[in-house]
Amino acid sequence: MSTPDLEDALKTTFLDYKLSRGEKRGLGKMVEQFAGDPHSLGLARNFAFRLAREQLNGPDAMEAVKWLEDVMKVLAPMQPDGGGVDRTEAYFSPNDACVNKITRLFEDSRSQVDICVFTITDDRIRRAIEDAHRRRVRIRILSDNDKSGDRGSDINYLKRAGMPVRVDQSEFHMHHKFALFDNRRLLTGSYNWTRSAAENNEENFIVTADPILLRSFQQEFDRMWELWG
Repeated sequence: MSTPDLEDALKTTFLDYKLSRGEKRGLGKMVEQFAGDPHSLGLARNFAFRLAREQLNGPDAMEAVKWLEDVMKVLAPMQPDGGGVDRTEAYFSPNDACVNKITRLFEDSRSQVDICVFTITDDRIRRAIEDAHRRRVRIRILSDNDKSGDRGSDINYLKRAGMPVRVDQSEFHMHHKFALFDNRRLLTGSYNWTRSAAENNEENFIVTADPILLRSFQQEFDRMWELWG
């Protein structure tokens, strides 16, 4: 099974903008064969977004959006550890607990990390990202265009190191702070990936394996990644 096979299946079901029961079962079986390969599933999700986006200005826009919603329920399966939802952990700054947890999540990652953060200026986190990249963990980074050029920002450094980076091009801010690790852990909260957050600010984040939250944040990441491509 290859990514082009999955894309061909998506094109077939997109012809009438309907995901029938049979097509849903067939697509689900194909997705099962990509277990442990979140990168290929990410490519398939991007392809589905592309198909739907091409129809957004046409008379079938609503049908295309409904098709995309149905398809994403199949393309974003969640597999929590141990057959159930792990405990959710909360972290608070100022102290090193937050940055230590973030670096451990990168150390434990094996296949893919999707990062969507306002800025990165904490070199400890930057080094953890670089180490994961050197282990061939697939890294994707979304960030704010204004902050990426700030003095001390690591965004352009990571881009030069070979990691795909996309930034918003609006007058407003991309203010999210979340990351998805191996499609199994979500980190999200107010915590900025900066030294100030670790040493001075009152900030927080949670780490969870909740499948509903994982699915929602992965879909939002994929939407922005496609939009800014």
